[in-house]
Amino acid sequence: MTDTHAPAHAAAHGHDAVHGSGHGAPKHPYHLVDPSPWPIVGAIAAGLLALGGLLYMHGGGWIVMVIGFLAVLVTMAVWWRDVIREATFQGFHTPVVQLGLRYGMALFIASEVMFFSAFFWAFFTASLYPIDGVWPPKGIHPFDPWALPFLNTLILLLSGTTVTWAHHSLLENNQKGLVQGLTITVLLGLSFTAIQAYEYAHAAFKFTDGIYPSTFFMATGFHGFHVIVGTIFLAVCLWRATQGHFKPDHHFGLEAAAWYWHFVDVVWLFLFVCIYWWGMGNALPAAH
Repeated sequence: MTDTHAPAHAAAHGHDAVHGSGHGAPKHPYHLVDPSPWPIVGAIAAGLLALGGLLYMHGGGWIVMVIGFLAVLVTMAVWWRDVIREATFQGFHTPVVQLGLRYGMALFIASEVMFFSAFFWAFFTASLYPIDGVWPPKGIHPFDPWALPFLNTLILLLSGTTVTWAHHSLLENNQKGLVQGLTITVLLGLSFTAIQAYEYAHAAFKFTDGIYPSTFFMATGFHGFHVIVGTIFLAVCLWRATQGHFKPDHHFGLEAAAWYWHFVDVVWLFLFVCIYWWGMGNALPAAH
C-alpha cells in the first residue's frame, strides 16, 4: 500500500528547504510537480511535425515531418514515464490528485465530443439540405453498412465488454483476468483498425470526390485515429499490468483508458447508425 503522506511530506520538505528551514509537517495532499523540460521539448517537436506536414503537402519532402513525428513519440514516452514514476513508485498521486485527474479526463472527453459534434453537424447539414436535392450525391456508391461496418460494430462492442472484464478483474485483485481482458481488448482494437484500413482501400470514392466523401472520411477517419490512440493507451496499460503497477485501490491510468475506450465505442455507434446506415439513403452500395 502506497504511503499517501510521503508525497505531501516530500513536497513540504522541498518547500521548506527553499526557505531555509529544511523540515516541516505535511501541509497539503497536492502534488507540486518538479520543473520538467518535456513541455517545451514537446512544443518544439509538435512544431517540427506541423512544419514538416506543410512542407510535405507542398512537395518539400518528408524528412522534417518524420523527424517531428519521432520527436513527438519520444517526448510522449519520456513524459509519461515520469508520470508513471510519480504515480506508482513515488506515491505523488494521492486521492486528491486522482480526483483532479478524473476531472481532467472527463473534460478532455467532453472536448472530444465537441470535435465529433462538428463533424456530425457538417454531415447532417450536407445530407438534409443537399445542393442538388439528392443524397448521397449522384455517382456515389456508399459502403454496405451490414458488411464490414457491422462487423466492426460487433468488434468494438465486444472490446467494450473485455475492457470492463479487465477492470473488474483488477478490482477483485485477479491479475490473470486483468491481463487476459486487456490482451483481448488490444487485439480487438488492432482488428478494427485493420478492417477499416481494408475498407478504405476498397472504397468506391475518394476524399476529393465531393461533400459525401469529405464528411465521411473526416468523421470515420478521425474516429479511426481515436481507435489507434486508444489501442496504444490500452497496450501501455497491458504492459503496466504485467509489471504489477495497478492495485485495486490505485489504478487511474487503467480507468482513464477504459473511459476513453467506451467513448470510442459510443461514437462508433452514432457513426454506424447516422453515416453508414441512415446516410446511405436509397443509394445502392458499392459492389466488391
